[in-house]
Amino acid sequence: MADPAYRINVWINEERFARLQNSPVADMVREVFAGLKVIEVPVSEEQKDRILKRFPSAKCDTATTRTIELLPRAAKDLLFNLVAENRSVEVVDRFLETVEAQP
Repeated sequence: MADPAYRINVWINEERFARLQNSPVADMVREVFAGLKVIEVPVSEEQKDRILKRFPSAKCDTATTRTIELLPRAAKDLLFNLVAENRSVEVVDRFLETVEAQP
């Protein structure tokens, strides 16, 4: 995805960063504020709609950051685990398959 419509920022602590070492995604981690790090997971328009439908408490900032915010911690943890396991940020389809299969 060259220029994603939206993004989900997943916070990266030292333990998570260690899991990403020796992976192509390690270079995608960026510091955003005073040592706090994130990795951006790209999201298409269609994926955004599915995420917001599945997680009604989530919000999408369409005006400034174009990020999806307020996802439950379990959802963000799943996203991180998929990034780490797949060594890629292109994991939203798998994420959606997993969460949509849950009751």
